[in-house]
Amino acid sequence: QVQLAESGGGLVQAGGSLRLSCVVSGGSFNTYAMGWFRQAPGKEREFVGGISWAGGSIGFGDSVKGRCTISRDNDKNTVYLQMNSLKPEDTAVYYCAAGWGVSNTYYVRQYAYWGQGTEVTVSS
Repeated sequence: QVQLAESGGGLVQAGGSLRLSCVVSGGSFNTYAMGWFRQAPGKEREFVGGISWAGGSIGFGDSVKGRCTISRDNDKNTVYLQMNSLKPEDTAVYYCAAGWGVSNTYYVRQYAYWGQGTEVTVSS
């Protein structure tokens, strides 16, 4: 059974930074494209960023472009989301997901596995 476990969330001040981690177990991590999503109270789930299985293809949602980076360590079965210049509107539960990228890209039509989420709260 493939499981994803997010960590690194918490309470931060506006302008601060967080580094979220997602560890994948029970599967072949280096075959998965990975994605980060977030969901704020009363809002739909939103794409934050994604990375291809080899790390060569990366994409971000418009709301976080210029403020986030994604990386992965296939030896540790871990994907990271570095978030900088955080804003109160970044407050959400952040989810990690795994799937198969199209043509070795970060883009996944339907993610196969999801984590339980880690909560990020940004104070103003």
